[in-house]
Amino acid sequence: MKSKSILTLSAALCSALLLSSCGIFKPKPKPTPAPEQKVVKKAVKVNPHPPGSYAHFKYSKYPYTTRTYRNNALLDQANSSNTKVNIDLSMQRGFLLVNDQVAMDYRISSGRSSHKTPTGKFRITEKIKDKRSNLYGKILNSKGGVVRSGADSRKHKVPSGGKFLGASMPYWMRLTGSGIGMHKGNVTRRYASHGCIRTHYSAIPIVYSKTKVGTPVTIVP
Repeated sequence: MKSKSILTLSAALCSALLLSSCGIFKPKPKPTPAPEQKVVKKAVKVNPHPPGSYAHFKYSKYPYTTRTYRNNALLDQANSSNTKVNIDLSMQRGFLLVNDQVAMDYRISSGRSSHKTPTGKFRITEKIKDKRSNLYGKILNSKGGVVRSGADSRKHKVPSGGKFLGASMPYWMRLTGSGIGMHKGNVTRRYASHGCIRTHYSAIPIVYSKTKVGTPVTIVP
């Protein structure tokens, strides 16, 4: 009788252990997936104007772009008698006009606050393709070494045996008797010159070739 009770108790314990073991290996329920989040795509700004048109050029990053707009059909018609130049200081842009239409729109850098570019109506009075400034440049010693960069010939002395080397101003077009003109130079997004109108390298050879002594130039604030 005692043996039978022991067997019954053992069977019960085994059943309990088995049930407990099964509980350990019972697969966990899969987590409920999070609701899908919609990815909001930014709208792509599409230029609605025909490629190559002036409106297309001005649609984005204008007037800050350093790119040059060219209307080749108008440039083909351009000569020194039907062109003029407009300079807009607030936008830092120059415009070559052919028969009063924009043939070219280009980046310029005009005078900083201490050397403001004058405004008004002018005419080109002198053209020199390879010009050097007689006011601003470098002072060299007798061995050709730079003693002072950013020199002003009116203020800084040249050492014995040295010389003053004026800053390069290719495609020079004079506008005033005080030394203000248009020329090729470093063009940035800020007012940077000593009063001259530095013109982007991609535009200045064309401006130079399509104008003459006497071509009108208008500079607006």
